[in-house]
Amino acid sequence: MPLPPLPRIAFREVQDLTPEAPTGFLRLRRRRLTIRADDGCESQPFVFDNVDRLALDAVVVAAHFHDGEQRWVYLRSAVRPAVGLRPIECQPLPESDTLGSLWELPAGLVEPGECSAAGLRRCAARELNEELGFEVADEQLLALGHATFPAGGVLGERHHFFHVEVVASARGTPAEDGSVLEQDALVVAIPLEEALTLVQRGLLEDGKTELGLRRLKEI
Repeated sequence: MPLPPLPRIAFREVQDLTPEAPTGFLRLRRRRLTIRADDGCESQPFVFDNVDRLALDAVVVAAHFHDGEQRWVYLRSAVRPAVGLRPIECQPLPESDTLGSLWELPAGLVEPGECSAAGLRRCAARELNEELGFEVADEQLLALGHATFPAGGVLGERHHFFHVEVVASARGTPAEDGSVLEQDALVVAIPLEEALTLVQRGLLEDGKTELGLRRLKEI
């Protein structure tokens, strides 16, 4: 059954209320907006907060190989302070004692000069080298479904998914990006079916990684 067409709307900024503060990795935007419908009707003004950053979008890369019997996929450990700093009073269920670390598919931010189809592949190839240690040509990166909005309620970021078949023996030392968050990360290759089982057991908790693994299974 086809979905009905989404409403076409436009946002009008009535007033910029963004607090004056030094710019960090993320920037809080606070604005008074109205929503204008396709028929010309306009809502009452309302205040809306969101965050943005200079490099808004990200690539997600599923690097995989087949050993003749099954397909394997690479995962990397990631330090996520925002996860580890979840307030105890906001935790409806007990959390793992490893909260703050996640297994993920390699991912990274799209730099301002990479905002094109070719730039996305260039970004994906760079992240593959930085996070796993594989050097591949940009054109080897293949689209893995459409881009998604992972946190549309607060951030306009899109995730752009790619996959690439690699040669396991060609993996070198990850270049990393020099940040504290990428130091001493673990890299593992795991059978795709086993990774999906870990998703079902709640042991792979990163949303973009689950989506990428499920898409990889479908190709």
